[in-house]
Amino acid sequence: MFFNLALRNSRRSRKENGLFFASLLISVVAFYMILSLSRQDVMLFLADMESDAVDRLLGMIPVFYGITLFILFFLIYYASKFQLERRRHEFGVYLMMGMRRAKLFALLLTEDLGSSILALIIGLPAALLLSELVSLVTAHLTGLGIIGHQVTASAEAALWTAAGFLLIKLLAFLILSGKITGQEIGTLLIDVPEGINRQLSAGIYAGTLVFGICSLVAAYAMAISGNAWQGVGQMGITLVLGVLGTMLFFFGLRLTIGFLAMHTRKNRNLSVFNFRQLQEIVICRSNTLAISSLLILAALCFFGAGTAIACFYGQSEPHVLDYTFYGEETNPAAVRSVLKEQGLIAEFSNLFEMKAGHIRSAEDDKTAYQMDSVLAALKELPKSEDRDVLLNNFQYTYNPYLISLGSYNSLLAAAGIPKLQLEADEAAVYMDGGITADSRRELLNGILKTRPKTELAGTDCYLTEEVQAVNLVTDRLLTLSFALILPDEVFEYHTKGEYETYLDAVLNRNTSKEQSLLTAISDMNERLDQAGISYESYLQNMGRQLFYIVAAGYITIYLAIMFFVIANTVIGVQFLMGQQKSRRRYQTLVRLGASYQMLCRSTAQQINWYFGIPAAVAALSSLFGVRSLLEGVLSAEARGNSFAMLFVSAAMIAVLCVLEYIYIAAVRHMSSRYLLTLMIPEREE
Repeated sequence: MFFNLALRNSRRSRKENGLFFASLLISVVAFYMILSLSRQDVMLFLADMESDAVDRLLGMIPVFYGITLFILFFLIYYASKFQLERRRHEFGVYLMMGMRRAKLFALLLTEDLGSSILALIIGLPAALLLSELVSLVTAHLTGLGIIGHQVTASAEAALWTAAGFLLIKLLAFLILSGKITGQEIGTLLIDVPEGINRQLSAGIYAGTLVFGICSLVAAYAMAISGNAWQGVGQMGITLVLGVLGTMLFFFGLRLTIGFLAMHTRKNRNLSVFNFRQLQEIVICRSNTLAISSLLILAALCFFGAGTAIACFYGQSEPHVLDYTFYGEETNPAAVRSVLKEQGLIAEFSNLFEMKAGHIRSAEDDKTAYQMDSVLAALKELPKSEDRDVLLNNFQYTYNPYLISLGSYNSLLAAAGIPKLQLEADEAAVYMDGGITADSRRELLNGILKTRPKTELAGTDCYLTEEVQAVNLVTDRLLTLSFALILPDEVFEYHTKGEYETYLDAVLNRNTSKEQSLLTAISDMNERLDQAGISYESYLQNMGRQLFYIVAAGYITIYLAIMFFVIANTVIGVQFLMGQQKSRRRYQTLVRLGASYQMLCRSTAQQINWYFGIPAAVAALSSLFGVRSLLEGVLSAEARGNSFAMLFVSAAMIAVLCVLEYIYIAAVRHMSSRYLLTLMIPEREE
């Protein structure tokens, strides 16, 4: 009998609060996903390539786990509090019928434990399937291949997920059930209306609203100006202004809602009633709405900025080369000889030399190269950050690297790009794509169209073509912020035959077409290690990019989902519980002739306002928050692509807006289903 009652009550609670139970399932899935990150194919691959960075990333996961557990505790606490408060009369009846308080406590514990275990039973298998799906998709998109993939369920991740989830559920339950079971029977049997805060004067609310808006504007200004990232103190001030401004804004918002209630059109069905209901909600729960808005803001910023950064690093460096061979004791001819002896030469479809060296034809290194005409042209352009950076950098290009045209044309051929054609007195500008923003190269391209004249070791040298940016080597053996590409004869003259030579290589795709590219490179690495050849492979470049993608993608999306789910669940559960507390008002409207459709439209408008206000404030703040994150987190070179990232961020924020609408639709559906139970008037004796 006892367990049947607990089972029936637990099933009823899940049915009446499906939104809360669904949020718990999402939390279980998210916890497992982040805790099992070390078992993902991508992380196993990165463990060798970027071991130190991976260790630091995995070391931060317990921190994220603890933070989200802390926030999730308050969601469970408040949602469970609303559920238990709604059942006060039921608990009083149990005690009236002779149930002991200890047994009531055990009943509530059994109900809660049953729901928690069910959430884990459903959530953990779903998390495992989703984790494997993400691992397969990521492996395919990054070129890791899925042939060698094995299902890797993480018992440790499942254990920590279950332990953390059950711990916060139990802690919240002990606090709440202790308060409920300790109350007198008469107190439980009486419906206690939700407390209304003491009303203050309109001037106080107006001043609070204005001061809150001013605080938000100040926080926005500090965020987008970059002042927030100048130090811990500045960041602290920005956060305090933002949080304080949001709290004060929602506290003073009750004045605006009251104004709308007084001046709305009276001939619209239940319009005044809707705003009065909304005004009461804002008065009683302004702090909750403010905190929910801040959580939605955090979700929008993390999701938008994190996804944009991951996309940028995933596409920032096009893949051309697979290997670059080097070594002081070797030369290209020696490397070719060793490759041939080891039977590896046929594994490469392309092998070519990359020659680069300094100017040695000038008497004074400080005046080896002068580009006064380019500097003058830059100074005539409108003032901008890109212009100022180029002006500053070009002041120190008095002895730049030189690149052989023949070598660079071999690289362009491997990339499928048309070759450069240069006369003896011409040069092309090279700026490494990994350290120079696209916007700065475009700015310089406009000047190069005029074919500016410069001086190279006392001879005229005209700059032509567009800025070149294809990586000269596989990874980081040679990264040049500025260099000149010269015809081979001119290159030999100015370097005096003293230059560095690297041997670039591209794997033969036909011999490894049954393998993924990265698998083929991994196998080749082992064979090259056995041959004792010094090399740099694409795996190093890819490993670094993948790490940025994982760090910016997995972590920020995880935090965004958790904050988003928690915020919307708090809003949704509070509204639904508040609606049930107001059932007598709706029953009175039914007696006065209100139809079911009229009540549904009324609650739909309330839900739109109730969700829309915190979401709108968060969306507005995210316009500044995302930009501030991009400006503060990205390197100076990557900031040149910040506008493109903002578009990606806007698209991701739009995705969350769609999810917000789904939440609203779900709450509307549950609200309408509850209203249907109130359509039969009850007699009150």
